[in-house]
Amino acid sequence: MLCALGGLLLAAPAIAIETAAKQAIVMDDMTNTVLFEKSADEKMHPSSMSKLMTVYIAFKHLKDGSLKLTDELPVSEKAWRTQGSKTFVEIGGRIAVDDLLKGIIIQSGNDACVVIAENLAGSEDAFAEQMNDMARQLGMNNTHFSNATGLPNDTHLMSAHDLAILAHHIIHDFPEYYHYFSEKEFVHHGIKQDNRNLLLYKDIGVDGLKTGHTDAGGFGMVVSSKDKSGRRIIVVVNGLGSEKERAEEAERLLDYGFRDFENVTLLHKGDVVDKADVWFGAQPKVGLTVADDLVLTLPKTARDKMKFTLSYEGPVPAPVKEGTHIADLTIESVDAPAQTIPLVAAETVDEVHGFARIERALKHYILGQ
Repeated sequence: MLCALGGLLLAAPAIAIETAAKQAIVMDDMTNTVLFEKSADEKMHPSSMSKLMTVYIAFKHLKDGSLKLTDELPVSEKAWRTQGSKTFVEIGGRIAVDDLLKGIIIQSGNDACVVIAENLAGSEDAFAEQMNDMARQLGMNNTHFSNATGLPNDTHLMSAHDLAILAHHIIHDFPEYYHYFSEKEFVHHGIKQDNRNLLLYKDIGVDGLKTGHTDAGGFGMVVSSKDKSGRRIIVVVNGLGSEKERAEEAERLLDYGFRDFENVTLLHKGDVVDKADVWFGAQPKVGLTVADDLVLTLPKTARDKMKFTLSYEGPVPAPVKEGTHIADLTIESVDAPAQTIPLVAAETVDEVHGFARIERALKHYILGQ
């Protein structure tokens, strides 16, 4: 059965935007709606942005209690010798997990990454396999890690979309540790280093996450910002020519996401969208609703005519249990892919028996009711 529910909202064409980044994505954090993308699923060199997975796994150990912020981990010669950006760990020494996390997130310390990797998995190679396992679990389908640092390796690749997915999970899976990403400086062994995320120093709501740079990948960053209403946008850019350019492009894309789009609650849990016919039910129809509030990210111009189509196999045989998936609501707009929302039974409908069942069948076949 198909039923058009009338015009409610129309997503009018959004204002077009371009970027100098080779790869980019703008994503609403609440709905995971992609607002803009440029080669977002293309595998690229993520540089130090891949350290977000190293941190994710460390956070997971902290959350399950197998690691504590006060634990002091030993520093191997390999960790001490690791080149690139450094936290300046001391060979043969021990360093607290809290300091290692600050070293990775604020200073982008490759040496700190190796300390974490070796102590959590036995070796950096084994830790990279854990990173790959976690990427698969999170649905990051265009990612392969070869190390814990993001140092250049032809097989160490991620997509901008995967980085946005990872950022979303960090924010929501470990809110108690997210504060690390907004810290602007860290001093270790008397050496002060500043966070390379230039947008943290501007009053625009940015509170994370990670920058990266290699010759192969160019300058990139994963950035998240929250406006005064609490709406959050995640932006990933890569392949830019300088630290300044990556910050400018990321800020421009953040502005686009906040300025041109909004989150609209179309339905609340329990709102009855329509009713479906029930076969041999104690009542002839069952209400259709959403299992959770339906929130869509739409262009701010989208207040005219969106097409809603209801479909289900009917009549629905009784008994019907509340919460059972019965129908689908397809939402179409001019400038966005169609979305299909599952609709569930708003209440339980029992099955009729005996004479009532015979009476219901006769009405159906004779009167078409």
